[in-house]
Amino acid sequence: MPSDMLQRPERAARPAYRTAPKRRTRMFALAEARWAAAALVLFLIALPLQLTDTPAWAWGPLYTAAYLTGGWEPAWAGLTALRHKTLDVDLLMIVAALGAASIGQVMDGALLIVIFATSGALEALATARTQDAVRGLLDLAPTTATRLADDASEESVATEDLVVGDMILVRPGERFGADGRVLEGASEADQATITGEPLPVAKEAGDEVFAGTLNGTGALRVKVERDASDSVIARIVAMVEEASETKAPTQLFIEKVEQRYSLGMVVAALAVFLIPLAFGADLTGSLLRAMTFMIVASPCAVVLATMPPLLSAIANAGRHGVLVKSAVVMERLGQVDAVALDKTGTLTEGAPRVTDIRPLDGSGLEGDALLALASAAEHLSEHPLARAVVDAARARGLAITGMRDFTSTPGVGVTATVDGRTIAIGAPARLLDGQEDSASVRAAAVAADLEDGGRTAVLVLRDGTPVGVLGIADRLRPDAAATVAALTTLTGSAPMLVTGDNERAAARLAAEVGIPADEVHAGLLPQDKVEAVRRLEAQGRKVLVIGDGVNDAPALAAAHTGIAMGRAGSDLALETADAVIVRDELSTIPAVVNLSRAARRLVVQNLVIAAVFISGLVIWDLAGHLPLPLGVLGHEGSTVIVGLNGLRLLRDAAWNRAAKDIR
Repeated sequence: MPSDMLQRPERAARPAYRTAPKRRTRMFALAEARWAAAALVLFLIALPLQLTDTPAWAWGPLYTAAYLTGGWEPAWAGLTALRHKTLDVDLLMIVAALGAASIGQVMDGALLIVIFATSGALEALATARTQDAVRGLLDLAPTTATRLADDASEESVATEDLVVGDMILVRPGERFGADGRVLEGASEADQATITGEPLPVAKEAGDEVFAGTLNGTGALRVKVERDASDSVIARIVAMVEEASETKAPTQLFIEKVEQRYSLGMVVAALAVFLIPLAFGADLTGSLLRAMTFMIVASPCAVVLATMPPLLSAIANAGRHGVLVKSAVVMERLGQVDAVALDKTGTLTEGAPRVTDIRPLDGSGLEGDALLALASAAEHLSEHPLARAVVDAARARGLAITGMRDFTSTPGVGVTATVDGRTIAIGAPARLLDGQEDSASVRAAAVAADLEDGGRTAVLVLRDGTPVGVLGIADRLRPDAAATVAALTTLTGSAPMLVTGDNERAAARLAAEVGIPADEVHAGLLPQDKVEAVRRLEAQGRKVLVIGDGVNDAPALAAAHTGIAMGRAGSDLALETADAVIVRDELSTIPAVVNLSRAARRLVVQNLVIAAVFISGLVIWDLAGHLPLPLGVLGHEGSTVIVGLNGLRLLRDAAWNRAAKDIR
């Protein structure tokens, strides 16, 4: 076992946080996307030919090819559903498209086919990308580990071959190959992927470690306590997959009634065709009336009544930094009545910063001098706290003087010679252990005061004497408190804080942003966050979860709606979430919820308009004689009206109004 006093490894070997390698399915790797693209290209070539009065032999085959390429998959899916005695809107749209073509409305039918094919391709792509992210998460855990035999010899083995009771050696900068417990050594571990804690956690004998997390500067001997299939990282994957498969998708209005509407429309169309025939009507007239009925009764206006408001809201939100992944998600956002917030990287920026500089009396140092001294000693360290100190010095324009004899003590701190003086920086409890002189007592009091305020205290010694203490903390986002207040107003209850961080840090932050103490849940593992969400949902609440890390992904998947912070969010969180805050502006979350509610109100308006037009045209066709051109005009007119009404949400004024209404 190497000595605790380790010379800092070369920069190339330094520990560095590594996200899961990206596995991204390309759009055109999916058959659905290729068929939809082909249908769209064929339609776009045929349309201008038709509009410029080119002979039908030029554009007719193109439309036919568009019908085939874009329609065969939904047609097959519809026929498969029909075999299971289910009639869905996909099959109905294919029949309506073919019906439109049979009475000369070839372009209308082709447009319907293209819309449905494109929608199916986007859904397939979203599913594939989520699966990519889940599979990529497993790559966080190393494929091999160093197993120690009874005679202390080392053997490289596959991590899946490790069994409970094995002893493994984890060197500086390596990832832990299994969940286990430290038997020997001292180091620190970056556990952000599991617990979301912003700072590395000190590890020594008796402490638990997790597969896939990153070891710091010390070498550790770890006893394996869980099989690879039962590790925390494997359980995160399993929970995300289970939640994604079992969470019933919220459907748009037309999909909720598709069975009854589809059956009713088919029965009615057959009746319109067959009943006149039974009373001696001619075949052509009956077929024309039935096709007219199919056109005017088809749910195009209803579909457009639903989609334009939601798609307009999606486009508007996108311009303001919120990526909403589908119309279904935009609909869900307006339904939420409870919110669960992660702490690190969500309410906070997720990176440690120097917040306090406390020179001790008698040290002869001012604040800038203390920071410059500390940054010089920390300059070669890659520890997150050291980087925070160096960044703070650079931000103030302080000169970082030369140093030598740099060493790192895992779990304690660093030592270096700066301007001929020995500077030690590290944890106060370790550096002051057993010291009771007046300077040490003052330093301990300052450190305790900082830690009581939720900060991490870093002690600076010069030639063995305490000269100052630095306070380091994760900085609160400037719009966090306003966002919490707005979400409270929108949902009628305060958000719940769910974090893997410690109780003290969570309570301090909750008090700053206005979250009540009884809504603070700290020290949670990923499965605990899921359980907290499910408890709310068991009460009938529709929960919005907002997070950024791998440890948030299971809760994002299990929730009614999940939103991820985009700038620093993990791949798994970004793919699992239903929406992404691209610019990490928390204030956009209540605005997009309010915009969703405005879109839902427009959907209701449009459905009323569509119902009035459809019912009027159907009654006219059944009770009298509705000329086909007039039927098409009425059908297309209602479609245009509801479409334009929905496009109102494209304007910036709609976003500004949504943001203003919750201030």
